[in-house]
Amino acid sequence: MRRFLHLHKIPILIFLSCCAFYLAFAYDLERTDFFKLFTLYGGLFFLSWRFFQMQRYNLKILLAAAVIFRLLFLFAIPNLSQDFYRFIWDGKLLLQGINPYLITPAEYFASGNLPFSGAGELFEGMGSLSAGNPTNYPPLNQIFFALAASLGGSSILGSVIWLRIFIIAADIGIFYFGSQILKNLNLPKSNIFLYLLNPMIIIELTGNLHFEGVMLFFLLAAFYLLQRQKWLFSALLFSCSVAVKLIPLIFLPLLFRRLGWKKALRYYAITAILLLLFFLPFLSGAFAENFFTSINLWFQKFEFNASIYYLIRWIGYRVEGYNIIGYAGPVLAGVVFLSVLLLSTLKRNAEMKGLLASMMFAMVIYLFLATTVHPWYLATPLLLSVFTRYRFVQVWSFLVVLSYFAYSQPEYWENLWLIALEYVIVFGVMVYEIFSQRPQKLSAESAKVSR
Repeated sequence: MRRFLHLHKIPILIFLSCCAFYLAFAYDLERTDFFKLFTLYGGLFFLSWRFFQMQRYNLKILLAAAVIFRLLFLFAIPNLSQDFYRFIWDGKLLLQGINPYLITPAEYFASGNLPFSGAGELFEGMGSLSAGNPTNYPPLNQIFFALAASLGGSSILGSVIWLRIFIIAADIGIFYFGSQILKNLNLPKSNIFLYLLNPMIIIELTGNLHFEGVMLFFLLAAFYLLQRQKWLFSALLFSCSVAVKLIPLIFLPLLFRRLGWKKALRYYAITAILLLLFFLPFLSGAFAENFFTSINLWFQKFEFNASIYYLIRWIGYRVEGYNIIGYAGPVLAGVVFLSVLLLSTLKRNAEMKGLLASMMFAMVIYLFLATTVHPWYLATPLLLSVFTRYRFVQVWSFLVVLSYFAYSQPEYWENLWLIALEYVIVFGVMVYEIFSQRPQKLSAESAKVSR
């Protein structure tokens, strides 16, 4: 034992330091304390990267560390996001047999008819923005909320623990399917830990209970089955992914080259039918209006940590004299759609490695043009990046913490210089990575021609 500790003392010290930092993050941090938040976050990125480098050939140690870091958050109430209050609210409504898409929490309180006991604490916790808008979480996500609310009973912490267990279980599934996909692509299986040990993923998903991880579990399982030519079952899991978060819909056009037009149309049809079955129990006239109104808010009302959109907004103020988000948001969404269609024409999408790279860039384009970019939105391109040679999303996952500066201000204002710093570095690293490989590629092609 003494010899073991001596030989591994540095990795052990790094592991214990990470545990201490995560415990501080989970149980001793206020969102308004930006200096402490940034210090802990930066320290965790450095320590996690060193730990990964030192143990990258020991997958069992890396997996154990990834799980332990997540379990440290198990009994913590999220301190960087209020969204979980709405998750539990929706789940409790579903347990009462009430359609969560029809009435907002604010409307319940205005009527004086509270739908369940303990509704007041959840209403106060979620904040006015969430309480005043219809829910936009798809049906399978709602089922997870209902399960957590049922298993947690009347305790908010109990529901939080179950939500966290679902997310941790999904991450273990991501390890399995991700490592298998990497193996089939002849890439190091340890690359999956560029996602699983990333502090942003641990803090925002396990810590703050965002369900991107559950969505990505289903998505990665669908890709694994697609890689094994089991496209029918792949479509089933892909629809489950969309039924947790809608964002995977952006990837459907990119599957065309991989599947061919006949299989692609069948894949799309199966996905559409299964999604209809997921939504069927909730369908009503008010559902469609409320759900799509809620989705539309992300394109026409909400603004946070944007890049290209903020430049367009600045121009709009000088040309029109007011915020043009109502026009710019839908136009930028249209540009994203056209960009994805353009990416779908690439021949490299026929191969799994090229397809995953195209999906990563589709998400990156979407986020660069979005009006709102919360840190946990980076989970999808970050996971996809581990199957490519690009690492600029890793850099972005660190710099995105600068967006939390806004919460440290009494009037909740963003420091646009910090946001500019974030995106200048991200754009710079991305451009460097894209063009730095070109000379090598050209020289390799020249060598083939000469032979």
